[in-house]
Amino acid sequence: MPGAINIPSRSLTAQALAAYPKTTLFVVYCAGPHCNGANKAAVRLATLGYPVKEMIGGVMGWLDEGFRLTGLVERVADTAVSCDC
Repeated sequence: MPGAINIPSRSLTAQALAAYPKTTLFVVYCAGPHCNGANKAAVRLATLGYPVKEMIGGVMGWLDEGFRLTGLVERVADTAVSCDC
């Protein structure tokens, strides 16, 4: 997604997020609607004091709405790979 920064949920620690002001709004998402990784990340970010929104539907919902993915490789999320949920 344009402007997205990949921060795996297991890396959401106070130390790792210290570079971001506490007013930084994080938007979290997962591969699709059946993944709870975004929810886990949202809870962790909120616990650390950051404002957070969850993008319902994840990457699949983004694509369903007609938006494109950007990056070095454009591809649909591989459902055979764990999303670390």
